[in-house]
Amino acid sequence: MMDPKQLSRLDTLIYSVYYAPRGRYRLYLVASEIARRYLTPTDYLIGIIGDEGSGKSTLIRGLFPGLELTNEDEGVNIRRAPIYSFSPDDYFSGHTFHIDVRHELAFTQKYKIREAIRRAVEHKRRVVVEHFDLIYEVLGYNAHVLIGIGEEIIVARPTVFGPFPQNIKAIVDKTIRYRLMAHSAEDLTTYILERDYNYRPSSPLIHSDIRHGFVINFNERPKIGLDELEGKVKEIIAADLPIVSVPGEDMIMVGDIKICCTGPRTHVDRTGQIENFRLLKEFRLNPLTNNFMLIGMVGEKTIAGFEDIIEYMDIED
Repeated sequence: MMDPKQLSRLDTLIYSVYYAPRGRYRLYLVASEIARRYLTPTDYLIGIIGDEGSGKSTLIRGLFPGLELTNEDEGVNIRRAPIYSFSPDDYFSGHTFHIDVRHELAFTQKYKIREAIRRAVEHKRRVVVEHFDLIYEVLGYNAHVLIGIGEEIIVARPTVFGPFPQNIKAIVDKTIRYRLMAHSAEDLTTYILERDYNYRPSSPLIHSDIRHGFVINFNERPKIGLDELEGKVKEIIAADLPIVSVPGEDMIMVGDIKICCTGPRTHVDRTGQIENFRLLKEFRLNPLTNNFMLIGMVGEKTIAGFEDIIEYMDIED
């Protein structure tokens, strides 16, 4: 049974925001934390919003371990989505379904997708709807929980006053580019640390996230010239090399360079798309962990639009 304090928190939740980690396992951990904090057994309609390559599939796997996705960016599951054959009279029918609306729209009319979702939800089956913003208007009602992923993960429990799918989509569409740039810059920095400074994958490097950037933690203060390190990364950025994920492997190719990466699709297409890369010119000491932090930044300071996430309605007496 859920703690009454937790129920109270859900009742008053407008939205919560988490950094969206760029590695698969870090994203799994955040997703499991979100599921523990914000999902209840009676949340039957879950709306997922985000662009291609943002990590939606990984996020869903972390939220709902074992759920079979009907389609994902790395490959198409060619069998028909099980939700269409759902029958409330079938005792062995599934209790959680996944549907990718963008994929389904290539083969199925919106009204059929709507009816399939409605039938499952009305019979108290959970439906995880990827690209929920594409079906919201036709569906006629909002999700129990909306989760958007861009540079941040936004978790919202909508009311009649919002937030609405288009509000969250506007934010994640605006911020995803910074996550892609930061991830690519982070992997290039890690590559240079390994190649030129002997910080191997087995070295005690701990990666974490900040807005428009990344953090690499060291157990001891590195003997590295930060101007020199920054210059070497900028050389690769200026070369405008293509960044390509290697199918089926945790690896990307940056030109002819192989780099290990557990989030291979969450990158810009070319190094030249990384804007305004810079390193803070000192290692910051984290007094809580005694780690020394190497901080990298990309892009410019922007307003993401969180203040516009809810559309208020004027109610006249």
